[in-house]
Amino acid sequence: MKLTGPFKQIITLNHLPLKGKVNDEDLEIISNGGILTENEKLLEVGDFELLKQKFPDSEIDFIDNEQIALPAFVDAHTHICFGGNRANDFAMRNAGKTYLEIAEWGGGIWSSVQHTRAASQEKLIQGILKRVDKLIKQGITTIEIKSGYGLNVDEELKMLRAIKKAKTQTKATLVPTCLSAHLKPRDFEGTSEEYLNDIVNEILPKVKEENLADRVDIFIEKSAFLPEESKNFLEKAKAFGFQLTVHADQFTPGSSRIAVKVGAKSADHLEATVDEDIDFLANSNTVAIALPGASLGLGEPFAPARKILDKGGILAIATDWNPGSAPMGNLITQASILATYQKLTTAEVLAAITFRAAYALGLKDRGILSEGKKADFITYETNNFQNILYYQGSLKPKNVYINGEKI
Repeated sequence: MKLTGPFKQIITLNHLPLKGKVNDEDLEIISNGGILTENEKLLEVGDFELLKQKFPDSEIDFIDNEQIALPAFVDAHTHICFGGNRANDFAMRNAGKTYLEIAEWGGGIWSSVQHTRAASQEKLIQGILKRVDKLIKQGITTIEIKSGYGLNVDEELKMLRAIKKAKTQTKATLVPTCLSAHLKPRDFEGTSEEYLNDIVNEILPKVKEENLADRVDIFIEKSAFLPEESKNFLEKAKAFGFQLTVHADQFTPGSSRIAVKVGAKSADHLEATVDEDIDFLANSNTVAIALPGASLGLGEPFAPARKILDKGGILAIATDWNPGSAPMGNLITQASILATYQKLTTAEVLAAITFRAAYALGLKDRGILSEGKKADFITYETNNFQNILYYQGSLKPKNVYINGEKI
């Protein structure tokens, strides 16, 4: 067993509710703390000196300068398996071009589809691992990754196989999601409903057979898939045994209700969610995932995070790292900006990027520093945990531990 410490502060995030508001006064903060680990799990978190006396044979991982510790972060929504670059899209948006105009010029999601199709599986793996490494350096050790830039059987499977292979080459936890229903591809000869049926009949069985993903996502929007056909698709995916998540309410409201009705783990985006849908969402166990990076990238409003919490909902925050609308990929910067505009407490932000985000992925073994949890935690060289958000992402983790090992 190994004892790491002493820490100026350990913010355990233990004893906090899954749903609703959280005050900073509710945080459990252990001064002069230590973290005891064994076999990739947390054994005990408490006073360093007492733990040293209680477990005299433990190996000491001594912290000789002022640091704090807290659970490692979880990014519950990314698109970091992709080829190409869409910097021109961003420049054109800032020059006043519309989404349709950008698409006509060869930009938009279809541009990423073409570049991703052109990339080899090995090239996609290299890109995933490069981006995962950047996220680990931010203290993120659990990362959801979507397909959705292949949009046919062979290319979607190529993306998901690349994610599966990347999982074997990193210590981070990668959670794959099948987003074949990102939009109807331009080269598909048929209706949107026929394309969704093709996903159900041709792609999902192979995803199951090869154990490529346990989760299915769909983009419900006028430019993608309509509510009723999306609901039917999600119900069929659920019947296959997949967990569900939904790109919901990004530009128009209403689809978050579908997420709740089909029992989705999360409804993501929510920039256009209206008050009556907030009530509907908050009265469920579907996690509302805010994606401030997409708001910043597109110049759109932020998700109504404050209202969701005030109504008793479950809020998570993720990067939406993708090559088009959210290329930043910096979770703390995005979360701290969202906190400023939506008036979120530090405790609410930390909950939203740890155990509440893990819950959105169906993971209950992480995001909290307590006995039996996965020993993923991070340290910062500071004497006050409030500095993490105060510096808006410029304060980087000093050390990242995965399964109790410093990496």
